[in-house]
Amino acid sequence: MALIDEILATNENFCANLPEEYRAYEHEDHHDSKIPIKKLAILTCMDTRTTLFLEPAMGIKRGDAKIIKTVGNCVTGLFDTAVKSLMVAIYELGVKEIMIVGHYECGMQKTTSESLTNAMLSRGVSPYAIKMVEKELTEWADSFKDPEQNVRDVVKLLKNDPLIPRDVKVHGLMFHPRSGKLNLVIKDE
Repeated sequence: MALIDEILATNENFCANLPEEYRAYEHEDHHDSKIPIKKLAILTCMDTRTTLFLEPAMGIKRGDAKIIKTVGNCVTGLFDTAVKSLMVAIYELGVKEIMIVGHYECGMQKTTSESLTNAMLSRGVSPYAIKMVEKELTEWADSFKDPEQNVRDVVKLLKNDPLIPRDVKVHGLMFHPRSGKLNLVIKDE
């Protein structure tokens, strides 16, 4: 069975036998349920080890926060996709605090523009396509060396981003994907 077929079959069974704890969601207010209760956005890594681990480790439940995941919790510019998501969270959904959550043992530490280029070429991506993004690829992939420093860099970038209002607090944390421990890197006062 293909993975997509497995997921769709699981979903059909899930919906047919909706567990009690999820039945309340059928009647929640469409508008209000989109607003994060804690007025919080979390920008974190897409690492699979954080799934169903980071949120409970932070005490975050359904409806509490907007969760934005990118590779290495990276922000590469003043108007990249993560910033666009944060703008909607702030200006449309009332977010007042942002937490940048990196994690130890991040695979992005080993990623380079060269490793990505070689992998893309081996999978049939044209050299011309790679050349079109070479500068951005190098600036992004080769700048990530240390996950904690990346958290500091992202906090600084967002605190200085002219599209993010000064009254939004931006904190930085590190998460351990095996123990669940959070370490404070930067607390925005």
